[in-house]
Amino acid sequence: MALAGSGSLRTVATPLDDAAGWSKVIAFGTDAYYTSPCQRVRIANPVESHYGGWTITFAEDALGVPDWITTFDRDTPAEVVNAFTTTLIDGLDDTFRDYLHGGSRFTPGSPAALLTERDWQPAPRRPGAHYQLSPDGHAAYRIRIGRLHEYDELMDPALSTWQLSGGPDPLAAPSWQAYFSTSTPRHLIAACAAAVSDPAPVSRSTYSIPDLHLPLVTIHPSPDPQRPETAAALARSARVPAHRGAASSPGPTQVAHTTAPRRQR
Repeated sequence: MALAGSGSLRTVATPLDDAAGWSKVIAFGTDAYYTSPCQRVRIANPVESHYGGWTITFAEDALGVPDWITTFDRDTPAEVVNAFTTTLIDGLDDTFRDYLHGGSRFTPGSPAALLTERDWQPAPRRPGAHYQLSPDGHAAYRIRIGRLHEYDELMDPALSTWQLSGGPDPLAAPSWQAYFSTSTPRHLIAACAAAVSDPAPVSRSTYSIPDLHLPLVTIHPSPDPQRPETAAALARSARVPAHRGAASSPGPTQVAHTTAPRRQR
């Protein structure tokens, strides 16, 4: 998933459009803004903003300063954003009670612990942060070390306590980044961590896979491009040889696998 590209906007938008009681406004012909029935959550997809992608805020006081903010830049895989927003919608009615200690959906451990269980390893120490790398070296999870004023996080997503990133070099030059401020509920971050570390294939159109990622993935044609469930490219994390899809491959869609990890410096 980390190398598959952003994917379809519908992956995120459709569950929001279908969520009971949520309102939606389209501004400037392209920008989408959603508001929860309780008025505490705002979700925005401002296409031409600096980060693009999706920004989610929560404020206990609907007219107050947000308690937390999460930003997914425009290149973040849609499945990661979807994991966050669908989990958010599911638990918002009772303020995530089912996901807290003692709740029916509570899972012990942190997002970092979940990634450790999936064989993500600590990266070489960097000043001010702790990093974990995926087994193939193409996704990273960062925890910022040290105290940071919460309002700084609200003003600049790059200062957020937690970050997920992906790409050929997710530490020094990530292709996409997702930012989570200090007070973001841990189970929402864990949902994103579970999504990005899932080795299952994801659907993509061939042209939507970033050019820089193509040497790192293996591309296979879908079995039947006329069938909706197979008319897509699939990307999964697996240690297999890489090759570019043939120009004459039938249909617009492919299957991609990540290659073996490169040595990290």
